[in-house]
Amino acid sequence: QVQLVESGGGLVQAGGSLRLSCAASGRTFNNYAVGWFRQAPGKEREFVAGLSRTGGNTHYLDSVKDRFTISRDNAKNTVNLQMNSLKPEDSAVYYCAARSEGVRMPATRWYDYGYWGQGTQVIVSS
Repeated sequence: QVQLVESGGGLVQAGGSLRLSCAASGRTFNNYAVGWFRQAPGKEREFVAGLSRTGGNTHYLDSVKDRFTISRDNAKNTVNLQMNSLKPEDSAVYYCAARSEGVRMPATRWYDYGYWGQGTQVIVSS
């Protein structure tokens, strides 16, 4: 099992950057498929970015593809989401997720993942 904790959210002006981190405890999750989702008030939880269990394949929501980057830091047992050129519509609570079993990429559905963090809020002002 693995426990996930997100950090790095906050208030940023449009065009700015934030780096979200998802720290894992309990065990290493370097061989877990991982993803980032976000949820704005009144909206469904939305897939943002995913990283395959092996091989480093990535997939992104089209609207963030050229601005966000998902990556692993195996030494720190973390997964990061670098967010650049932020827009007000990026405002949401961001969640990291993981699964230990294999999954066909791109895994964009919330139920593809069995482990979830509590979320970190991102607010982008205009």
